[in-house]
Amino acid sequence: MNPEIKNNSTSSLQVCQACKSQFTIEPDDFAFCTELDVPVPDECKWCLWKHLLSFWVFGRFRKAKSALSGKTIITTFSESVRFPLYSHDEWISDAWDPFAYGQDYDPSRLFFEQFAELQAKVPHPHQSGVQNTRCDWSDDVWRSKDCYLSRSVLDCENISYCYRTLNCKNSIDLTYSFDLELCYDCLYCFKCFKTRHAFNSRDCIESAFLYDCRNVQSCFMCWNLRNKSYYILNRPYTKEAYFEKIKEFDLKSRSAVWKYKKEFQEVVAREAIHRQNFNFQVTNSTGNILNECKNCKDCYFLEYSENCHAIFRGFESKDSAYSVGSAVEKGVFSVVDGFVYETLATLHTASCRYSAYLDYCEECEYCFGCVGLRKKKYCILNKQYTKEEYELRIANIKADMKNKGEWGKFFPYKLAYGGYNFSLASVFFPESKKHIEKLGGLWEESEDVAAEDAISDDIPDRIDDVLDDFPTKQLICSKTRRRFNIASHELMFYRQNGIPVPQYHFDVRTLEQLASLAVVIPIKGDCSLCGKSITHFYPPEGHYKKIACVECYQQNVA
Repeated sequence: MNPEIKNNSTSSLQVCQACKSQFTIEPDDFAFCTELDVPVPDECKWCLWKHLLSFWVFGRFRKAKSALSGKTIITTFSESVRFPLYSHDEWISDAWDPFAYGQDYDPSRLFFEQFAELQAKVPHPHQSGVQNTRCDWSDDVWRSKDCYLSRSVLDCENISYCYRTLNCKNSIDLTYSFDLELCYDCLYCFKCFKTRHAFNSRDCIESAFLYDCRNVQSCFMCWNLRNKSYYILNRPYTKEAYFEKIKEFDLKSRSAVWKYKKEFQEVVAREAIHRQNFNFQVTNSTGNILNECKNCKDCYFLEYSENCHAIFRGFESKDSAYSVGSAVEKGVFSVVDGFVYETLATLHTASCRYSAYLDYCEECEYCFGCVGLRKKKYCILNKQYTKEEYELRIANIKADMKNKGEWGKFFPYKLAYGGYNFSLASVFFPESKKHIEKLGGLWEESEDVAAEDAISDDIPDRIDDVLDDFPTKQLICSKTRRRFNIASHELMFYRQNGIPVPQYHFDVRTLEQLASLAVVIPIKGDCSLCGKSITHFYPPEGHYKKIACVECYQQNVA
């Protein structure tokens, strides 16, 4: 046991090795780790999530060359990536043999040093995702068509600049939204049509500037509405009066839209009733943005899961802990894995079980310290063994790792695929270069330089003033100095829907949207309606006046 742990009858205190703050290890945490034969974490859950998320790339889209064929590929891995990149089709083909990189375990050296050598040699796929059509300029896209500069997408068609979307069509700038069509600038919205500038709204049609609305049609700048039509600023209008009043709002002007956004944010902070969390159909669970979860503690962005602890974004998980972006059962330290079982420290691995320390492996079992294997069994550091040899060697390796303090730990920061500042960790947990380098992490320097003929702040304010040749213009984001452009299909969408051309890089827009969901440190407060103590996720700088417990919210809004 770590000497910094101090036992008492109910819990233990430990000092986080990353931030040096104290955190509590509960008895059930000890029981979970004992069952999996791993030590309790030596990092608090916040630092653990930073650590794990640093292995989830949120990089810039760029052209590269396949290390196998030399053909052009589009990837979000940086130019400094340590391992060879193959196109995904090449990576899953028989054109190469992952066993060719196999190496013997050396008991005189640290395991993580040996794994780092293997990881740097074995090819990785340039992107994740299958069954797509014309989605080359996207990543982590599945069963989709005509997706452009989007990430984490499933069953979508003709979308651009979207992140974490499911079954969305003909839309732009969507984040964490499902079942939307002809929508723009929406965050955490579901089953909406022709809706723009909306947050946390469902079943809405032909509306704009919505907050926490359900089943509304033709509503503008509204909050907490249920089953309404023809409302402006939560005031009812006749159908004729509504459309006449809407003409007063110039939605084709970017400066006007910014003004309306600012005004709407202020009125929502002042007038709307804010539910203490976004948890739905949960039992005995804590955290935020949970959906149909049971016995899940300190979890965020988790769906359809049971008996989990400290999971950050996952689905269909059970009896697992300390993972991000995965579907995992009886696992720990799982990063963007799909349906793994009884695993320890796995990266971007799918359908594997009874394994530990894997990187980009698929359909494997009883494998240890392997990279890029598919449908293999009883392998160590990409070398094949018999069942008896495997079990004997694993017992010895595990004993070595325990003696050296490696067993049960996650991969060191230096094994991440790229810089911390171009990972999902930086989105939710911004850190300084100095702090990350102190932890042994990587940092990518920006090399974007504005071209002489680029324009930025002088983009036409009104969509009607944008000329046909605008897609040929190179733009520079005035916030980041990163290059971007307006694609032809994008301009057509803006014109058809009367939307002004955006001024900032698409990643800036996505990150600004995500900021509203990125508050993961719980805040203690009182229900503004009944006065009882609650935990919520609304920071003081938002100046929210009416934060309510679930019961009061349901009585007054739902």
